Amino acid sequence: MKRQPNLLFGVVRFLGGPVDDPAAFHEYTVANWPAIEAEMRVRATQTNEAGRCAVLLPVLAALPQPLALLEVGASAGLCLYPDRYAYRYGDHLVGSGEPVLECAATGVAPPTGVPEVVWRAGLDLNPLDVTDPADLAWLDALIWPEHAHRRSRLRAATAVAAAEPPLLVRGDLVDDLPALAAQAPADATLVVFHTSLMFYVPAPRRKAFVEVVRGLPGHWIANKARTCCPTMRCRSHRPRRCTTCLRWTGRRSPGPGRTGRRSPGSPKCFQQMLYFGRRIGSQWLHAAKSRTPVPMRSLSRSTSLP
Repeated sequence: MKRQPNLLFGVVRFLGGPVDDPAAFHEYTVANWPAIEAEMRVRATQTNEAGRCAVLLPVLAALPQPLALLEVGASAGLCLYPDRYAYRYGDHLVGSGEPVLECAATGVAPPTGVPEVVWRAGLDLNPLDVTDPADLAWLDALIWPEHAHRRSRLRAATAVAAAEPPLLVRGDLVDDLPALAAQAPADATLVVFHTSLMFYVPAPRRKAFVEVVRGLPGHWIANKARTCCPTMRCRSHRPRRCTTCLRWTGRRSPGPGRTGRRSPGSPKCFQQMLYFGRRIGSQWLHAAKSRTPVPMRSLSRSTSLP
């Protein structure tokens, strides 16, 4: 049984139903329930927000180059192109091209450039194809109706991905991750990452995933709700205000932690940057033995998260 409001709203939009007026939405849903129910049973919420790359970029740019990116829960793989987008951190512009991803940086210097990516791959239970009009329509339907800026960003990001489609593999994040990671070039830095994925994964599978990813060479970046992985607890001194955390299994934090702040034009967005303080594999750094996350200064995306 699926009791997911976002899935219901997305399916109604996908089928052409009204979403601006509650009464019209209710009337359409009741009248067309058989078709809506059937679509909901075969669909999943697979929002693919390229804007999350603005939060990932500072860590990706700081890693040894070049990079081999592997996204878990990749959807259509739009977050596999951090090197192809442009970014604006206040008055500081990084990269070139479209879309331009806005980000408010608090207490940390923005990156000076984009990473060098030589391999990109994604793992998903139901990967979406950016060259398939039906899959593009579904991605569009998942964007909240009032978020016109995200719809424009989606069109620009899918154009980038369609020009050079990524390797997307249908598979499970525990069972199939090692085999896909083994395909990464040996002379590149492997980076396994995921954004807003873990709350879809049952708790036992989260634990199994943590064990699998810790056994891989390279780095692991997790952008997730602070309550999703008990083994990766948020240790911000204001944890109740930290709704989404970015953790990196890499080198130690370059400075003392500060809590994130809400961006002026985006009341729903809050990002807390955290280094988890250890590397995947045999090399353990900084707070690894105590498994204590190391706070970093924060970045707040200036656009609302889905």
